[in-house]
Amino acid sequence: MPIHHVDLNNQSSRLDIYATKASQDSLPKYQLPKGRTEPRAAYALVRDELLLDGNARQNLATFCTTWVEDEVKQLMTDSIDKNMIDKDEYPQTAEIENRCVHIIADLWHANKSRKTVGCSTTGSSEAAMLGGLAFKWAWRKRREAAGKDTSKPNIVTGPVQICWKKFARYFDVEIREVPLEGDALGLKPEDLRQYCDENTIGVVATLGVTFTGIYEPVEALAKELDAMQRDLGLDIPIHVDAASGGFIAPFIQRDLVWDFQLERVKSINASGHKYGLAPLGVGWVIWASQEDLPEELIFYVDYLGGNMATFALNFSRPGGEIIAQYYNFLRLGREGYTAVQQACSDTAQWLGEKLAALECFEMVYDGHGGLPAVAYKLTDTVQGFTLYDLSERVRMGGWQIASYPLPMNRQETVVQRILIRHGVSRDLAQLLLDDITRSIDHLTKNPILNSTAKPGFHHG
Repeated sequence: MPIHHVDLNNQSSRLDIYATKASQDSLPKYQLPKGRTEPRAAYALVRDELLLDGNARQNLATFCTTWVEDEVKQLMTDSIDKNMIDKDEYPQTAEIENRCVHIIADLWHANKSRKTVGCSTTGSSEAAMLGGLAFKWAWRKRREAAGKDTSKPNIVTGPVQICWKKFARYFDVEIREVPLEGDALGLKPEDLRQYCDENTIGVVATLGVTFTGIYEPVEALAKELDAMQRDLGLDIPIHVDAASGGFIAPFIQRDLVWDFQLERVKSINASGHKYGLAPLGVGWVIWASQEDLPEELIFYVDYLGGNMATFALNFSRPGGEIIAQYYNFLRLGREGYTAVQQACSDTAQWLGEKLAALECFEMVYDGHGGLPAVAYKLTDTVQGFTLYDLSERVRMGGWQIASYPLPMNRQETVVQRILIRHGVSRDLAQLLLDDITRSIDHLTKNPILNSTAKPGFHHG
């Protein structure tokens, strides 16, 4: 019989992808391959590797958007070649960014009689650092004008996301992270006098603490700083880290006073790619007025055409996320955002009630008054497994749930946090609850001695 030889070097698009030479070899890992690969085959092989990633929709540890409409995907494709920093070449993308800044400023009750300024960023971490830099420069100018020392700036916070510790280290600012005392979960007004002084460039209030989902009392913090200015002569501004809460409170907690309604609040950051519902990665930072952003921090660039002002830690980046943010504003409006965030909050509160009914859990945060999330710890009577073990067990079903200790002075308390985002339906939450219940039953019947489970990933 004749022997038929298959030419594996043939890269014709008529061949089956898994009959090409590229599919018969291990993919190159650390060196560029010598030859070329047919596009369909390269795509299929890379996609196959991505099958090992988790299912983003089941990742309830992340705050970030994991579900978008098909129209958003198409806009992202349409915008793949748009560099948002090149405002002369892409003036309409620049206009859309400007519109988003003003829409968000209006959402946060910016004073229309003052010139509000702001910009997009890669995320709220960059946005927070820009807010911190503005504080440092403004503080330094005041100190220099008064002939005082400028070598020891500090910033006062409660339990903050890691970006603030990066800001402090990268930009040489002492961070005074107030330890949690008693049952506290965040910064309290009575903490401020002990930790603030003439070198404090600002206080960070968090609207949606990473570790639990609670809101810190921004209005009460502002009132205490007002009192400190009267009593001590310290004029200390507030930056609100509203990474998640900035796109929740304006819609479903409208009576809460936390934003530019407070004179003490000079800047706010938020993540468009979290509860702003935009795809990764876009954030926003807004200043109450142009005077709150020192002119020295703004650069003017003319080598892309025109002469544009820029204030950012990054330069070139895609415009698609900004365009998608604007699409969401048009698509949903106030009514739509309210419906989405209320549905998330309702589901979180429902889940909190169900988890509280399980004898092994004590609720730390039940989803009321803050982010659409729940946080809980094991009761003292539970033996044979930890929350880390529970995280590992439910991951067998594809679920990713964060387990970790609380910050300073409460590290002995390990909590588990579940975030409810757009796309997490009540039915999906029920499936998660069922898996948690089954996992608890298994771990109770099969206790783990000398557990080696480690803290799980918790995206801030």
